[in-house]
Amino acid sequence: MTTVLLSYLLTCIAIELTPGPNMAYLAVLSVERGRLAGLYAVAGVALGLALLGALAVFGVGELIMAQPLLYESLRWAGIAYLLYLAHDAWADARRPVEALDPAQLGWRSFRRGLINNLLNPKAALFYITVMPSFVQTDRPALGQTLLLGMVYVVVATAIHAMVVMLAGAVQPLLTAERSRRLMGGVFAALLVGVAIWVGLSTARQ
Repeated sequence: MTTVLLSYLLTCIAIELTPGPNMAYLAVLSVERGRLAGLYAVAGVALGLALLGALAVFGVGELIMAQPLLYESLRWAGIAYLLYLAHDAWADARRPVEALDPAQLGWRSFRRGLINNLLNPKAALFYITVMPSFVQTDRPALGQTLLLGMVYVVVATAIHAMVVMLAGAVQPLLTAERSRRLMGGVFAALLVGVAIWVGLSTARQ
């Protein structure tokens, strides 16, 4: 089991280091609003990952995969949400910096992180396609699945927090209006690119 767990851990790290919807959104948010907002979003993403993992344990993920209409609906909802975030990043960069109290900013960031992850088909596909391949048939499946799910959430949360800390470090340098406009356009283009990538990579053949 130790060898399997180590292989799984390395797989989780490799997958999470690959740019995706969560990483892109967390980086954009942290540069725009700072590390605190990014960390609130990390908590929302972690909760979303835990919820998706719980659904996978009870077979809901396989049920979704077996229903093409339901799968496509969720996939396009995730793509649409990324495009909404791209528009929001572009528009927000052209408005004066809105002063939000920490509680309001924290809740908004947490909520968006949660929604972004629940509508992230890549996260759901991990639980359905990658994680089951590490479950050993000679041991109780439920306990293994729960352990593997928790390992993935911990690894993903650690990497997401690292992204937030690195991205948040440059946030003080982008307070000038011209810099905000430029980076707003860059972030919007990045999120549009991620939306296209998600659409292509999760399309069924």
